[in-house]
Amino acid sequence: MDMDFALFQQVTTGNDDERNVAARFYDKAVKTGQVADNGMPIFKDVTYIEIRLKDNSTEVFNQPATEEKIKRFPREYALYKLAKEKKKEGTPLEQFAFLTASELETCQSRGIFTVEDLASLAQDKVQFLGLQNENELAKKFMQNAKDNSTLAEMVRKEKEYLHQIADLKEQIQNLQQAVKKHSWSFRGDKR
Repeated sequence: MDMDFALFQQVTTGNDDERNVAARFYDKAVKTGQVADNGMPIFKDVTYIEIRLKDNSTEVFNQPATEEKIKRFPREYALYKLAKEKKKEGTPLEQFAFLTASELETCQSRGIFTVEDLASLAQDKVQFLGLQNENELAKKFMQNAKDNSTLAEMVRKEKEYLHQIADLKEQIQNLQQAVKKHSWSFRGDKR
């Protein structure tokens, strides 16, 4: 470790100017110490904070987020909470393969967390962020997704028709059995 940990801790926990510190909240799967019935460990999501000194990619302070850290980095925490809410409503940008790590970070720092958000950005914002190509790709993605809804409806209807066909086949079999039974009893009366 190149940097003295005490100095690092002072910088990350002190009330000094935060311009040289970058923070990020995220969820991390952590073992609970419990074991499921099948013998596998049980995990839970824990909110973590990653604190870095800017221009120093080797020193990272990583731990579960505390109230103190949330109060110290309210903007970053608000972005984290907003990202969690937005991702429930759309396709997370992390799953959109056309963004580089820096483009992803640029979008997220400006409150853009889903492909839907990226596709619906105003042209002036797209140009400001330098995401013209990515915006076009996101729009195409959304159009294809819209087209997929038609496909999904067709698949749903096909399943419905297959179910109806199966019901009709069963009715035909029941009718055939009834006719066969009735014809045997009719033949029996002639003898």
